[in-house]
Amino acid sequence: MTENTPTQPSRTRRIATYVGIFIVAALLTAAVAAVLVSVNSRKQEAAAYPAKVVEISDTELDPAVWGANFPYEYDTFVKTQENYGQTPYGGSEPYSKLERYPAMVRLWAGYSFSKDHNEERGHYYAQIDQQNTQRVKLVDQPGACLNCHAAEVPQLIEQMGWEEFNHTPYNDLKDQVHLGTSCSDCHDPDTMALRITRPAFINAMEARGVDLSQATRQEMRTFVCAQCHVEYYFLGDNKVLTFPWSKGFKADDIEAHYDEYGFKDWTHAETGAPMIKIQHPEFEMWNTGIHGRSGVACADCHMPYVREGSVKVSDHWVRSPLTNLENACTRCHPIPVEELEERVLTIQNTTAGLLRRSEDALVAAIDAIAAAQAAGATDEQLAEVRQLHRAASLRWDFVSSENSTGFHSPQEAARLLGESIDMARQAELKATVLLDELNGAQASASN
Repeated sequence: MTENTPTQPSRTRRIATYVGIFIVAALLTAAVAAVLVSVNSRKQEAAAYPAKVVEISDTELDPAVWGANFPYEYDTFVKTQENYGQTPYGGSEPYSKLERYPAMVRLWAGYSFSKDHNEERGHYYAQIDQQNTQRVKLVDQPGACLNCHAAEVPQLIEQMGWEEFNHTPYNDLKDQVHLGTSCSDCHDPDTMALRITRPAFINAMEARGVDLSQATRQEMRTFVCAQCHVEYYFLGDNKVLTFPWSKGFKADDIEAHYDEYGFKDWTHAETGAPMIKIQHPEFEMWNTGIHGRSGVACADCHMPYVREGSVKVSDHWVRSPLTNLENACTRCHPIPVEELEERVLTIQNTTAGLLRRSEDALVAAIDAIAAAQAAGATDEQLAEVRQLHRAASLRWDFVSSENSTGFHSPQEAARLLGESIDMARQAELKATVLLDELNGAQASASN
C-alpha cells in the first residue's frame, strides 16, 4: 500500500457522505415541490372562490344570491328540487304512505296523520309541501309548525319574539313565508361557517349542558341537521317548540319525559288511549347507532365531500346515500357498491318486516280494546291496556317515522319493534281477558 492510497474505512466514509448529501438534496427538492404544489393549489382555490362577487347580508335568504359567491355548493343545492325517484323505502317520489301501509289509518285514528301522510320530497319543497298538506288545512296548527319548513323563520322570530312566534296561528303566518330550506339556515354568509339558527335546538342542547360555541366543525355537520330532524312537541299554552331530551335521546328516555309531563298529542279515537305522535327522530336514532358513536356526521353520508378541480366541497344535493353509494360510503368502506347496497337493504328489509308485524299487533290490540270498551269497560279497567297501547305505538312510530328504515341504528330499531310487538300483544291479551270477564258478568246477571 502506497502513502497516497486511501484506506478502506475512509473510502466508506466518503461514500456515506455522498449518499447523505444526495438524500438531503432529494428531501429539499421534495419539500420545495410540495410548497409549490400547495401554493398553486391555494391559488386555484382562491380562483374558485373569488373574494366576494356580491355582498351577502345576514338577512339574505335567496339561495341564488349566495350562489354567486359559492357556485359549487349552489349548483348541487338546486338539485334538491329534482325527483331522483324511489328507493325501496324512501326517495324523492311523493306517494301516500296511508295507501301503501293502510294500518296507519287506524294506528293514528283521531289524529290528522290518519288523513294525510306522504313520502317527503327534497329540501326545496319543505315549505311548499307543508302548506299543501291536509294536516294544516284540517287542523288549526300553531306557528311553531313552520320552524323547519321556511327560511323566513329566524327573521320572524327576531321580529315577533320566540313565544309569540310559536303560538301565533300557522294560518296567520303562512303568507309571510315563501322559501323552503335556504343557505342561511345553516351558514354564515361571510365565511360559510356552519351555524345554528333555530332556538329550539339551542335551548335543548343548553339544557343538556352542551356549549354549542365549542362544537367542532365535524359536530356541526350533524348539529345543523339536528335543528330539524328530531322528535319535538309543543309545550304549554304558548305551544313552545320543545325537544323532549331531559332524560336522554333514546325512545325510552323520551317516553319517560312525556310521562312525567302527562303529555299527549291526541286521544285515540277507537281505544281512548292518550297517544304520542313521534316525528322523524333521525338525530336521536343516529345517536344510538355505530355511525353516530364513531363520529360520522349526517353530512358525511347525505352530503359527502366531492372534488371540483382542486377544491373539496360538500355535495349539497341532500338525498338518500343509496343513490350515491360511491361517494357516500366507499370512502370509509372500500368494498364494491353492490355489497354495500346489499348490506343496507338487508337492514331495511328486516326493519320493514318488523314494522309490518308491529302494525298487525297494534291493530289487534286496538280491536280488543275497542271491543272491551264497547262491552262497558270503565276507564279504570282500561287504564293498563291503554298505557300499553300508548307505549307500543310510541315505539313503532319511533322507527316508522325515522327516515332510515332502521339503518341509522339497526339494533335499536329491532329492539324497539320487538318491544312494540310484545306490548301490543300484552294489551290485546289483557283486553280480551277483560272482555271475557265483562261478558261473563253480563251473562250471569241476565240469568
